[in-house]
Amino acid sequence: MIIKDRMTAHLDGDFVVFLIGMRINQWWKIHRWIPIVLAMGKMLKELYSNPSLGLIHHEMGLSRTVMMVQYWRSMDQLMAYAKSKDSEHLPAWRNFNRTVGTDGAVGIWHETYAVSKGTYENIYVNMPPFGLGKAGILIKVQGKNESARGRLDEFKK
Repeated sequence: MIIKDRMTAHLDGDFVVFLIGMRINQWWKIHRWIPIVLAMGKMLKELYSNPSLGLIHHEMGLSRTVMMVQYWRSMDQLMAYAKSKDSEHLPAWRNFNRTVGTDGAVGIWHETYAVSKGTYENIYVNMPPFGLGKAGILIKVQGKNESARGRLDEFKK
């Protein structure tokens, strides 16, 4: 459903934005990059099946570089998932290091950002709920929220 109004999104409390992805450097080596795609699918299924692990929402973009934006409740929950011997992550990470390592066929990357109240702002126009707008709540842009500065100040409260 497209929301034609100007909207902004808010998420109560601190949260984490985790960017993760892969870059296919040698597309013909499908046996190197398909296992990574399949492993991410297993991890997402596991995370959505267990909300207590901390994943709130994700969005994904596909091109030569696959990029996923994830919203997590806390840094502690993200790190706990990454290190858990009972999760899908560690076997996938070990498999990548064993089968791909540094051979150059496929790259993987991530960036992690801790976000706190009053340190983020956003706007969505003619968009369905997306990104932080799906992780949190959407609010109509009006009054103090008309500018980026206004949205930053509003969410400091």
